[in-house]
Amino acid sequence: MSGPRPVGIDELLERAREDLDRVEAAEAYEAAEAGRALLVDTRYAALRERDGVIPGALVVERNELEWRLDPHGSHRAPQATSHDLRIVVICNEGYASSLAALSLRQLGLHRATDLVGGFQAWKAAGFPVTAA
Repeated sequence: MSGPRPVGIDELLERAREDLDRVEAAEAYEAAEAGRALLVDTRYAALRERDGVIPGALVVERNELEWRLDPHGSHRAPQATSHDLRIVVICNEGYASSLAALSLRQLGLHRATDLVGGFQAWKAAGFPVTAA
């Protein structure tokens, strides 16, 4: 029995990023401020409590992401209005968010991407963060 060649996580991440037009913190901030992007924080509660949150970002833990952002899903968030929505997925350091953005693209959310360096890059760049 022969199947597809196993792929390691580094290769999987590289493949995922080939299809994403990843954004830096400044671009994500400007797009969110102008209403051109929805920032989605997928970090787990302990990280949000430790480091804070991005004001206005939708918090959706990773295990619920596809259900909450599918515009046709029965459990969608009110912000999930269209497959044309520009979504910037944010994890802690910008690794898991790339895989999450790819998953959203597979659902038809063709403008989904992620934040290079994740929340830590946002915070280091001096963009707004509030206590969780």
